[in-house]
Amino acid sequence: MKIKFCGAAKTVTGSQHLLEINGKKILLDCGLYQGKREEAYDMNKNFMFDPAEIHSVILSHAHIDHAGNLPMLVARGFKGSIYTTPATRDLCSLMLIDSAYVQEKDIEFVNKRRAKKNQPPFKALYTVDDAKNVLTMFKTVSYNKEFLIDGFGDELKVTFFDAGHILGSAQIVIEVKNGGKPFRLGFTGDLGRKNLPILKDPQFMGDVDYLLCESTYGGLYHEPADKIEEGLLETINEALKLKGKIIVPSFSVGRTQELIYEISKLNASGKLPKFQVYVDSPLSVNATAIFKMHPECFDEETYKLIASGVNVFGLDNVKYIKEVADSKKLNSTKQPCMIISASGMCEAGRILHHLANNIGNAKNTVMIIGYMAENTLGRQLVKASDKPGYKIKVFGEEHTVKAKIKILNSFSAHADSGETLEYLKQFDKGRIKKLFLVHGESPQQENLKMILDANGFKNIEIPARGDVFELS
Repeated sequence: MKIKFCGAAKTVTGSQHLLEINGKKILLDCGLYQGKREEAYDMNKNFMFDPAEIHSVILSHAHIDHAGNLPMLVARGFKGSIYTTPATRDLCSLMLIDSAYVQEKDIEFVNKRRAKKNQPPFKALYTVDDAKNVLTMFKTVSYNKEFLIDGFGDELKVTFFDAGHILGSAQIVIEVKNGGKPFRLGFTGDLGRKNLPILKDPQFMGDVDYLLCESTYGGLYHEPADKIEEGLLETINEALKLKGKIIVPSFSVGRTQELIYEISKLNASGKLPKFQVYVDSPLSVNATAIFKMHPECFDEETYKLIASGVNVFGLDNVKYIKEVADSKKLNSTKQPCMIISASGMCEAGRILHHLANNIGNAKNTVMIIGYMAENTLGRQLVKASDKPGYKIKVFGEEHTVKAKIKILNSFSAHADSGETLEYLKQFDKGRIKKLFLVHGESPQQENLKMILDANGFKNIEIPARGDVFELS
């Protein structure tokens, strides 16, 4: 058996790990690479393998950096099945079409400007029709139920374990028959944190012989999840005193629902004055409906709040916006408010328009509640947090950042260094033949490797894109 690292190798986006088992190829995740536009376009369009040769895809969760390039995979010849959890399938049915639609609209907007400058037009990576073609290929399995991949018989057994990252997110364990000596390969996907809003805590997947572990925050530490309320109260109250807007770039799935959940709790408890909250993302509106369809993923606190009558996905001061015209009206709103919009890393969608219209006003606040990958606009905003007068480009035009940038890392849905170590300590270290650190930038991966070395872990690899390893 071989594994080839085709994405999320020394970077946090574009998750793709290729397994070759007895002559057949299985892909773990098929995510979009996000970063510099031209580089990202080329990497997403040109796979490191022939899509027509892929037998099956096993998908960890619905975030675009893990699932977003499935339409291109299918358009380039993939005809197999995509295995995932029911909630992930339901979210993908929204997110993939939304991804295609946003690409088409953003390209249309950019091309109008390029035409005025006599520049050649860009083309969207894939279309809505491409995304629709993916939706018939899903096969769903719930957590903790061992299943077989079509065409492999009992030589390959797979189990999903709750990753606690977003709704439906899974860790993947693959048991491979290798002559008379089977071995287990584990993939954490994106590992969540204990005590986050709404979702259950991550499960332990059991001992494995090989492990692919995410390392997004490998050498960093978050504020505890129970600090979410404190940071949110402080940021909102400061912004309301300035009578400005709070602009929140947010992932439509997971982070938006968690933020609304926390605001709803604070409103219900009387700790927060009521103010208008706009969720300006059609995808967020529909994704919230899917959250309500999957209570099997909720933790006990969420069950208790629902039972007590709290609308955990929004009160009367939360307005969900779908129409473009209503989104544009927010530009002229003078009252203090919060605008939550996608994309989470500020690479596409309506958030770009809100940033362009509000980033230059010192009364406003941009609240960062998620990870911003290298070379994204979101990372530029993080850099602007301690650099007065920092300039960013939105739609190719320069803007001076005058708004306050507030970073609330207690919201992160990724395990930090200590939480990752706590999770990994559950494994039999002596059994792990190779521990691969993926889905992380090099500095954090090196830091995590040192921490793991100091705690007795051996045979740790940080694969680069294109690296191949033999597993047996």
